[in-house]
Amino acid sequence: VQLVESGGGLVQAGGSLRLSCAVSGSIVSISTMAWYRQAPGSQRELVAVITTGGNTNYADSVKGRFTISRDNASYTVYLQMNTLKPEDTAVYYCNVRMGIYYWGQGTQVTVSS
Repeated sequence: VQLVESGGGLVQAGGSLRLSCAVSGSIVSISTMAWYRQAPGSQRELVAVITTGGNTNYADSVKGRFTISRDNASYTVYLQMNTLKPEDTAVYYCNVRMGIYYWGQGTQVTVSS
C-alpha cells in the first residue's frame, strides 16, 4: 500500500493550499482517512479526519478554515486549507485506516508572514 501526497508548498499568510493524498496498492477497505501535521520541535497532531460515510472532525485550531473531503472511487483524500497562518507551517501527513494504519511520506507546508 502506498500513500502519495501532493500540494504542499510556500504560501503567504491568508493564502490557500489544497493537499491531496492518493492511496494505491492492495486496497481492501478504507475506513477513516485523516491528515496530521508536525511542526519542528512539536508532536504530530491530528488536523482533520473523515469517515467512510463523510462525517468529519477537525482540530479546534483549523475549524472554519480547513475542509477535509474524500473520493472513495479514486481512494483519494483532500485537505483544502484557507486563510493560512504562519502557525500552520508543518509537515502534513496523510493517514488511512485499512485494518491497520498507513502513513504517507509527508508534504511540507510553509506559511510566511
